[in-house]
Amino acid sequence: MSYNLSLLPPSEKNKVELDKQASFVVWQMREAKAGPEAIREQLERIQDETEKAWFEACVDKYKKMMGVM
Repeated sequence: MSYNLSLLPPSEKNKVELDKQASFVVWQMREAKAGPEAIREQLERIQDETEKAWFEACVDKYKKMMGVM
């Protein structure tokens, strides 16, 4: 089954984008291309507290998936 992400409401599109960013940051950490400061930098750019919580949850999810501590 396929989904057209362009049809999502803006808030859901933003959640998808934050999830992608979290995945990329954790991948960079796993590959030793970035350190924990990369997560802090991303969090500083996010204004909304709900979005910050979502991003942190996504980071935790990807850390577990990729075996990053």
